[in-house]
Amino acid sequence: MTQDRPVFGIILMLGFCVLAPLGDSMAKLLGETTPLGLLVTVRFAVQALILIPLVALTGRPWRMRGRILRLTVIRTFLHIVGITAMFSALQFLPLADAIAIAFVMPFIMLLLGKYVLCEEVGLRRLVACIVGFIGTLLVIQPSFAEVGAPALLPLIVAVVFALFMLVTRQIAKETDPVSLQAVSGVLATLVLTPVLVIGTHLDVWEISATLPAADMYWLLLAIGVLGTVAHLLMTWSLRYAPSATLAPMQYLEIPVATLIGWVIFSDLPDGLAAIGILITIAAGLYVILRERASARSAPTETPA
Repeated sequence: MTQDRPVFGIILMLGFCVLAPLGDSMAKLLGETTPLGLLVTVRFAVQALILIPLVALTGRPWRMRGRILRLTVIRTFLHIVGITAMFSALQFLPLADAIAIAFVMPFIMLLLGKYVLCEEVGLRRLVACIVGFIGTLLVIQPSFAEVGAPALLPLIVAVVFALFMLVTRQIAKETDPVSLQAVSGVLATLVLTPVLVIGTHLDVWEISATLPAADMYWLLLAIGVLGTVAHLLMTWSLRYAPSATLAPMQYLEIPVATLIGWVIFSDLPDGLAAIGILITIAAGLYVILRERASARSAPTETPA
């Protein structure tokens, strides 16, 4: 059993909070000149190419069948949809705004837990969800006024990834996380490659295999490498530190995305969006702290 090393776990999670928005920024940079279908396919193909050798070298179990395989297929489909929606959103929204809106996901997971899984959720956490949604609407409003419906794409990301996490919960104890990601990368690549072939044949640019300029290939590769390494860091961080310690740190991804967006794209959230981001972060942190307190007091108290 891996011994807790919380400082090391925190460092790994910090790595995730830096690499994940950096990978998204690469997708935003390439989005105007590279088909969306190719970006998503390369993202998963690189994931498979990195993780398959790792699984083989470490002797991890990877064979899946029955219920686990079915849920893995569903999880992979949700992952494809979520990544596609996020990469689409980045073509219309500043990096920080898109990521901040997608951080409504913890609230959606809480509501799904209550109404789908019949988990007990107290009034104060439900109120925090409402406050978090209000903060998200403040972030959406200026973007919606400027670009219209595409400003809602991060909400699709949030809903899809909330479902993705619920499915992951169902199989997490029965699968190795690295093997799961490797198998998902292979499955996604097998699904997306024929789409690229058909899109290229029919001359549908958005799902074609049209390559960017040669000097941009490194960005295309970076999307897959950064996305894969970021999620490995997050997975490994949970081996060394409790999730209750690490969960609040994920909100560092928003200020990191703000900094990256300012440095690369000269984008900064406007006043209303900045207030919405702060409200969303505060509500999310409150939900996490209440979850932690409820977990400690579960044997004697009703969650609030």
